[in-house]
Amino acid sequence: MKAEGDGKKYVNHYRHSFCMACGGANPAGLHLKFLRQPDGSVAASVFCAKELSGYDGLLHGGAAAFMLDSAMTNCLFSAGIAALTGKLSVRYRTPVKTGRAAGLKAWIEFEHPPLYVLKSELRQDGKLKVSAEARFIKRDAAVNSVQ
Repeated sequence: MKAEGDGKKYVNHYRHSFCMACGGANPAGLHLKFLRQPDGSVAASVFCAKELSGYDGLLHGGAAAFMLDSAMTNCLFSAGIAALTGKLSVRYRTPVKTGRAAGLKAWIEFEHPPLYVLKSELRQDGKLKVSAEARFIKRDAAVNSVQ
C-alpha cells in the first residue's frame, strides 16, 4: 500500500506500471486507483469515457471486462499476491452508459495458493451492471510452468 497526497492508501502495482487499466506510466491508460477496504476487498471509481464505447452511448463489453479483471488483480496486489488471470467469466446484466462514473469492487472468494478465485462488480447509479468471476494463478507459479 502506498500513501498519496490525499492521505489514502492505494494499492501498489508491483511490475504493473504500464497496465492500460491501472498503470500510472501509461499515458493512454485509465489510471484506476484502487483502495483496500476494511473487509479486504478493493474499490475504485472510473469515468466511462465515450472513447470506451461500443454502441453509441454504451461502454464496450471488452472495456468492462478489462476493468473488472484489473479490479481483481489489484485485490490480489493488496494482499501481497502477484498473479495472472487463468479464466475470466463475465456476466453483462444491463448496459453501462458512457459519460458517467461507475464503481468497481473486487474480493477474494476462495484461495488455495497458488490458485485464487475472485469476484468483481461494476455498478453505475447504484445498480449492478456487470459482474465477473476469475481464476488466477500466482505469477511465479505461472511463469515457472511455461519454462
